[in-house]
Order: sequence, then C-alpha cells, then structure tokens
Amino acid sequence: MKLNIAFFGSSLVSSYWNGAATYYRGIIRALAERGHTVTFYEPDAFDRQKHRDMEDPSWARVRVYQPTEEAALAQLKEAAKADIVVKASGVGVLDEWLEQAVLEYCGDSTTIFWDVDAPATLARVKENANDPFRELIPEYDMVLTYGGGNPVIDEYTKLGAQYCQPIYNALDPSTHHPVEPDSRFSSALLGFLGNRLPDREARVKEFFFKPAQQLHDKQFLLGGSGWEDVAQTIPNLDYAGHIYTRDHNAFNCSPLAVLNINRDSMAATGFSPPTRVFEAAGAAACLIMDYWQGVEQFLEPDTEVLVARNGDEVTAHLQNLSVERAKSIGQAARARVLAEHTYSHRAEQFEQIMKAERTSRAYV
Repeated sequence: MKLNIAFFGSSLVSSYWNGAATYYRGIIRALAERGHTVTFYEPDAFDRQKHRDMEDPSWARVRVYQPTEEAALAQLKEAAKADIVVKASGVGVLDEWLEQAVLEYCGDSTTIFWDVDAPATLARVKENANDPFRELIPEYDMVLTYGGGNPVIDEYTKLGAQYCQPIYNALDPSTHHPVEPDSRFSSALLGFLGNRLPDREARVKEFFFKPAQQLHDKQFLLGGSGWEDVAQTIPNLDYAGHIYTRDHNAFNCSPLAVLNINRDSMAATGFSPPTRVFEAAGAAACLIMDYWQGVEQFLEPDTEVLVARNGDEVTAHLQNLSVERAKSIGQAARARVLAEHTYSHRAEQFEQIMKAERTSRAYV
C-alpha cells in the first residue's frame, strides 16, 4: 500500500516560530522511506521563508503559496488528487477557511485533521459553542493528534469524531544525535530551549528562572525567541536567541542538563511529550522535565529522565547531579527512545491506521 499524501501545515522547511517543524519532518521523512509520496503545502507567512533552516528535501515535495484564499484554493485543487489530504492545526493563515475547504474540495480523498495542539484546540471548542470547527469534526474521516492519550481521544469522540488516535512525537536519529559539546553553550549548568508563549511563560518563570536565581553562582542558558527583556534581568543567564534546528544537537549536548517545560494545556492534559523531549533524549542529554501524567510511558523517571513538580525540585536535581549521573541518564534515555520511540515506529503506526481505514471503507 503506497499512498499519495497531501499535507497542509505551518512549515516543513522553517522552524522559525514553528515548534511543529521537527514533528512534521520526522513523520514525513519516515513515511517517504517506507515508499509513500508526500506533498507539503505551507503559506509564505511570518517570515518563515526568510528564516529557512533547510532546503526543499528530497523526501517530500514542498509547495509554498501566498497567504490568500485564491492561492490556497489552487493548492487544494491539486491536493484533491491525493489519496489522503491532511489539514494540520495551527497553519497560522486561513485556518478556519482551510478546515472547511479541505472537506469541500477533497471529499473523494481520505480527509484527516491532524491536531498538533489538541489540548488547546479542545479547550477553544469547549469554551465557544459557536466555534466553526466544532461542526466540522464529524465530517473528517479521522482526527490524529500528536499527544493527549485517552483524555484527548474521549473529548474528540464526544464532539463526534469518527476516529481519533494519537501519533506521538518521536526521534529522527538521523537529525538528532550526540555531538561534541559546543563552546557557545558548554559553560551552562542547565539549558532551556523554547519560544516565549503566553501559556508557557508562568511555568518558565517557575521551572527555569527561579532555579537560575537560586543558583546565582552557576550559568544558565536560554534559547528561543521573545525573551530579550527577561534575560537582561538575570545576571547568570546567557540568552542565545532563536536556535536553528541545525544547532539543537549542540545545544542539548553542551550543558550538564537540559530542561523541558510543557505549556499549561499540555501539562494539564498529560500524555503529551513535546518534540524537545525526544530531541534531547536522542542526543543523550540529561533531561529534566516538568511533571505530567503518563511520562513513564515514554521515559522512566530517575533512570532515563529527572522529573520535577516545581522550581525547587529542579534546583534540587541540579545540586545533586554529577557529571557521571548526567551521562548515565542521557545514555539510558537515548537507548529507550531508539528502541520504542522513533519516527519509523510512528510511520508504521500510521500505516496500520490507514490500512484499517481502507479495509472498513471496502465493507461500506
């Protein structure tokens, strides 16, 4: 079963203000390696094309269109020839229009709404009974998400989804792997990489800035866009700004440990490991993670990851962390994700889902 897949998302070629880039790249590359054809449609928006961190890949066709309904419609008419048409959440331009238009123009294809921020999407729909997406959910052949577990499946089912299943973030070993420490980042005790977002900021203050202030004689490293004003207020904080994907391995491998902090909605829902978790584990970094339900499904606390419920626990982990233990945790995490959580595993899961869907169609 070789599939022709059309995928409307934020961007495949730029990670600039686009946290889903690694996820898209991992899934799509793994699907291509298994013989499927993917065309990725992305709008020319938010200066992402000016901040590309990769050329058009050999394993996917990329169609960049102007952020207008007319230009998007031309892409939809081409996409309608595909076996599967995916509309991802958070394209960033014409999202509501695309959600309706995919169903209208691509009805002969299998239509998938692929939610890369399910907790936020569900919260929005629940809070607004008139949200136009609410009525469209049952019209899609299936909803896939990149996290959320049974809580997300149950919520989408209540809203009428025909089928809902998470396909979790994972590791692409060809892009995220151990490298030598980089002098730009190696002086830090703890590094954190994440753009400044409203529903993340309070948790960053608690889990990252608070330990930095408590351990004022140690260096901390911050990467990501939007933190300029805050970074200036903490003397022992090095601010690296936007970190391109090509430098993620160096960022993860250089400090003694790296920190992942979920956004509010992800932490509350649980079962939503961010891309950064697998990037860090793939690089054999010692990862400290804020607690969320289901973490042990992906990494075992205390042996493959250090888990903290607040900033004080992050500080305690750092005070008790030796170079030897950090190395042991990082190596154990890498072994776990290589065995169970690569994008090859996720692509195989996608194939199984599509095989079942096509079988059920044959009996209708």
